[in-house]
Amino acid sequence: MNWHRRDFVLLGAAALAAPALVRSARAQELTLRLHHFLPAVSNVHRHFLMPWAQKIQEESQGKLRVQVFPSMQLGGAPPQLFDQARDGVVDIVWTLPGNTPGRFPRVEVFELPFVADARARPNALACQEFAQTHLREEFADVHPIVIWAHDGGVIHSNRSVTRLEDMRGLKLRFPTRQAGEALRALGAAPIGMPVPQVPEAVSQRVIDGAVVPWEVVPSIRLQELVTHHTEIPGTPTLYTATFILAMNKAKYAAMPAELRAVLDANSGMAAAEMAAKPWDEQGPIVRAQVERRRQNTIVQLSAEEKQRWIETTRPVVESWVAGSRERGFDGAALLADARRLIAKHAA
Repeated sequence: MNWHRRDFVLLGAAALAAPALVRSARAQELTLRLHHFLPAVSNVHRHFLMPWAQKIQEESQGKLRVQVFPSMQLGGAPPQLFDQARDGVVDIVWTLPGNTPGRFPRVEVFELPFVADARARPNALACQEFAQTHLREEFADVHPIVIWAHDGGVIHSNRSVTRLEDMRGLKLRFPTRQAGEALRALGAAPIGMPVPQVPEAVSQRVIDGAVVPWEVVPSIRLQELVTHHTEIPGTPTLYTATFILAMNKAKYAAMPAELRAVLDANSGMAAAEMAAKPWDEQGPIVRAQVERRRQNTIVQLSAEEKQRWIETTRPVVESWVAGSRERGFDGAALLADARRLIAKHAA
């Protein structure tokens, strides 16, 4: 074979270009780290975050991967999650705005007593639609992928609660500032803590129980720690908690356009639909499992008793509306819009 100088030049150019082509192909691949506070056995991890990550990987043909780290495996405590996303310690977090009480006052409108629907889907869709209009400033430090809320919470305690008087002095873990205020108005002694701390706190009698939705009960073994469960029937329900899947803004902005489009297609209302499912689908399954336990008792408040609770907690709503003026927003208008959106999506 006769080699000419031109052939060597072309071969050398190709050799030099090959690594660049490989680097270019790899540049279109991205792995994002998602950090959250519940264990891998939790329903949200198994039935929302993992399927959501898998969907993104499939739709990007494997170019965009989301690696999920449960149980605070990347360090820190649950109240630090939002700042981990803001500061780029991790790429994405799942957290509760209520973990840092008072920091995100507008989203609290969904957490006020007897505002939310008993089902997760109307709350989740209403919260996300509300966020698109009213919460851009509140969460400006991150790129919100989706903001949503769960179904009606349940009172899980070591003694029976069937009427207002039974709440007196009951030490209950609460998830958000407004849920805590509602419990205080009802006569309970609210104690704030991240949900992973509940099992130890109940075991050591620091608290008498917790208010959480059915969905989360197995992940913290609450059905083994307390035996009484009180549901608030129908809509509106006693409380809900809001959540955010938040991404570091710089990381989002630096994504290749092709991959950012895949993430965007699985954000917003599409993600809110997926996020609601663990509560609406797994919640009834968990409830049935607890009901089959001989030592556990599930009761519902009567309609008359529920009305007493609504009237007793009304000052909590009025206080939040009044306080909103001092914080520079119209709480009454936000409350009206939140109720409108919940009714819209419930229908």
